Amino acid sequence: MLVITLILLLGLIALSVPIAAALGVLGLIMDQQFSMLPLTKAIGEISWSTSNDFLLMAIPLFILLGEILLRAGFADKMYNAMSLWLSWLPGGLMHANIGASALFSATCGSSVATAATVGTVAVPQLHKFGYNKSLFLGSIAAGGTLGILIPPSINLILYGVLTNTSVPKLYLAAFVPGMLLALLFVIIIALVCAAKPSFGGHRVEASWKARIASLVDLLPPLGLFMLVVGSIYLGIATATEASALGVLGSLFMAHSSKRLSWAMLTDALEGTMRSTVMVVLIVIAAAFLSFVMSSTGLTVTITDFIVGLHLSPELMLLIIVVFYLILGCVMETLSMMITTIPIIAPIMVAMGFDPVWLGIVIIILVEAALITPPVGINLFVVHSVSGGGTLSPIIKGSLPFVVAMLLLVLLLAVFPDIALWLPSVFNG
Repeated sequence: MLVITLILLLGLIALSVPIAAALGVLGLIMDQQFSMLPLTKAIGEISWSTSNDFLLMAIPLFILLGEILLRAGFADKMYNAMSLWLSWLPGGLMHANIGASALFSATCGSSVATAATVGTVAVPQLHKFGYNKSLFLGSIAAGGTLGILIPPSINLILYGVLTNTSVPKLYLAAFVPGMLLALLFVIIIALVCAAKPSFGGHRVEASWKARIASLVDLLPPLGLFMLVVGSIYLGIATATEASALGVLGSLFMAHSSKRLSWAMLTDALEGTMRSTVMVVLIVIAAAFLSFVMSSTGLTVTITDFIVGLHLSPELMLLIIVVFYLILGCVMETLSMMITTIPIIAPIMVAMGFDPVWLGIVIIILVEAALITPPVGINLFVVHSVSGGGTLSPIIKGSLPFVVAMLLLVLLLAVFPDIALWLPSVFNG
């Protein structure tokens, strides 16, 4: 039954059926063949119970926050400040791509919004300073992936909902790995450009006076980050309430910079609705498929089979890494998470893995899916903002950053406290 399910799912995806429709149709087919449940009642109850989760309200709010920041034009000043502070490193403005992505990620929680925003500002610098096109565009695509790891992350909220794991703990656990991954990206760029100086383009000169003056431009995103994440850990707000505070903060910032208008707000709301509908439809369809799989006994069968193999935790982790890398080449990140986590997480937790630690590892592997062909969303985003051409240079330039992600997974496996130290400190 599992083989049939996978073949059907991959077949529907290959036919370019939207992922929410593919999951829903697969659930209907499986129900008719193996379950024969009262579908009308089941679909209604699942749709309501899934979309009625209070924590999921944070998703459209964080999307709206990112949409407002995207249209309010904060990226220009933020990128300029990062370029002044980081351009002295081998690789120049490519480090600004990573730094700006990390900072923007700490305010919006979306990889697509991060890649689009930073890419729009950074791409004009590509030819102006003579950078290697492949590595430069790859750094933008990879930097964008930080949006789903560095808090506040929409994907971490979904993981928390799917596994009943504390979102504040997940946010704490993601902070150090997120910063460490950004550092690994910077190291990779520096090493490549030290080996091949021509890749690094012309050096951008900056005085200390200009650098210190630019710090003012970093205050708005840092302040927004403190408002959202700080309110959670000070006990002032839940994750959902913090997302609402973030929206209010972004509106205040847009108003202060005189970028707030009815036209801009209308565009932001329209973009939010489009993204939210896509996410919620995928969540509902995946929940229905998961319900059908559970009712047929497939979920229990898979779990019992894998546990019965008596694999070592290390081998099981290696299998999961390979599984997500392969699956990430053919599935979109949200659908990949929603369809696999309800099956994989219970198995891994039963084998002794911490659910918070596991969430961080899975998110990193999902990040890799954003820049692996042929379905890597960030590749298409960067391709769009770069003015077209072929995808090949962007794919080639992204591959070294996939290696950095795998290295981080290895570090987390050897030193799990990289993720678990901060949650333990705050719990203590």
